[in-house]
Amino acid sequence: MNTVRILAVDDHEMTTLGYKYILEDSDFTDFNVKVEIAKSFEKGKSKIEISKRAIPYDIILLDIQLFSPESKDPRTGIDLGIVARNEVPNSKVVFMSSYSDNYRINNIFKTVNPDGYMVKSEIDEMSLKTMVETIMSKSPYYTASALAAIRRRMASDIVIDDQDQKILYHLSQGIHTRDIAPLIGSANTTVEARKRQLKALFDIKNGNDLALINEAKTRGFL
Repeated sequence: MNTVRILAVDDHEMTTLGYKYILEDSDFTDFNVKVEIAKSFEKGKSKIEISKRAIPYDIILLDIQLFSPESKDPRTGIDLGIVARNEVPNSKVVFMSSYSDNYRINNIFKTVNPDGYMVKSEIDEMSLKTMVETIMSKSPYYTASALAAIRRRMASDIVIDDQDQKILYHLSQGIHTRDIAPLIGSANTTVEARKRQLKALFDIKNGNDLALINEAKTRGFL
């Protein structure tokens, strides 16, 4: 039987070991599964680069946060996904993350365009097995929360640029308008003007920032 080679990258080794034991013990009809693991950006990157010179992985599973919050290393699974797309374009990339908010999911689809996205709280033995079978049949795979985020965004007829998206996200995190400007490399007056435009775009009449955030969530932008 053919062997499907999978690389799982997560800073929590127990998580990747769980994927390994479940998938290698699963009964697939047309293939066997071999899972390698890496618990850091550098180790994941090294394995991807080595596979490029030998046999590229069929599937690469990536967590988004690859370092503890206290780490000064800013590199994430998204950055590693970009590396994978450049180095081994035929490998399928699937994100396995605890993040289920629309902003992160849609940002990942814009930057990496992965073949799948699984929210960790929705992962079990059956969904893992189904994900591999679906990906190997050349179809994308999403758990329910990820699919809902994608559908909400696709259903909206409103188009905003990256700066507007960042303003909405920072507002949703409780950051004051005056503190958003330096985060996006802009002036306070520009942020205020963009907020007014967003309220007009979302048809928020005389609404406050909370009303804008709620409408953005409803339309799939947060």
